[in-house]
Amino acid sequence: MVAGLAGGIGLSVPVQADVRAGVEAWSRGDFAAAVAEWEGPAAAGDPDAMYNLAQAYRLGRGVTQDDARALQLYQRAAEAGHVQAADTYGLMLFQGGRREEALPLVTDAARRGDPRSQYLLGIAHFNGDLVERDWVRAYALLTLANASGLPQAAQAIAQMDEYIPLEQRRQAVDLVQEMREAAAAASASELAAADLGMASGSPRVPQPIATAEVPPSIASAEAAIAEAGQADGTQSPAEAGASFVENTPAEVRAPVAAAAPAATPVAEPDRASGPWRVQLGAFSVPGNAERLWDRMSSRSEFAGRERLLIPSGRVTLLQAGGYATRAEAQRVCTSLKNSGQDCLVTRD
Repeated sequence: MVAGLAGGIGLSVPVQADVRAGVEAWSRGDFAAAVAEWEGPAAAGDPDAMYNLAQAYRLGRGVTQDDARALQLYQRAAEAGHVQAADTYGLMLFQGGRREEALPLVTDAARRGDPRSQYLLGIAHFNGDLVERDWVRAYALLTLANASGLPQAAQAIAQMDEYIPLEQRRQAVDLVQEMREAAAAASASELAAADLGMASGSPRVPQPIATAEVPPSIASAEAAIAEAGQADGTQSPAEAGASFVENTPAEVRAPVAAAAPAATPVAEPDRASGPWRVQLGAFSVPGNAERLWDRMSSRSEFAGRERLLIPSGRVTLLQAGGYATRAEAQRVCTSLKNSGQDCLVTRD
């Protein structure tokens, strides 16, 4: 399945002792002990523990290899606000054929600078598969993935050079700079969120480096999915642990065919009882969740919506509830992201 993860950041909130003990055991190569340390916190909803345990199940270290269990744990950690879990969850969904469901997650990860997601989204924009055909954006995304050291990207760029006019490739150079600045702003927001007590975490679990040499195919999105599964990202396999942060990335111009840019203010009572929710963050300090809601509640997207503060392990989730369909909640989330507020769509 998908190998390699986006990098974590140093966080100010202390991690749970048994989660840290599991990281230390994993670093020593005692995978069974690491799993034993993580199982309890994961069952209690700790996002770092769920993420690390998902890694163990995906790699088959300390437990029997089980992609289905790994996917379930990645999903739970992502819903708790774990960014790296959301990135990996999206890639696994995409590779597993659930591409429409994965697309918002892959798009978010690409915006944050994940090279595997940039590769996938670039191929999709080149082919016009699930998203609009946009060769400028496709070339820019592949350029960024290549700059991060993703081996498949260079081969894909060489093939794109045969089709994309020189003028569009020049336009992509300007877009690359915009995307880099947006990714840097997202990273700065993660650091700021940590300083405000909106994050908690530990180092990440080590990853094996994939060695498959399968050339990418520009003509087929399925080949792109296979390539993403071989991507090793940019991280060292010596790193250990997990990181957890709810970030607030800056606006990025990333048009996606399935998402509408406009907000969807809805006040009808029947819709207010819908099962879909928009999650605005995961906070180790509950007061920060309430302060964010105080700032956001006047927006039209939340007219008639219920504020939900949900305990989840060591964090409190802030959600707006009552959306009738996933598409409705996703439109609201897209509008929020376009204004600089990160979010994700979930269901009760």
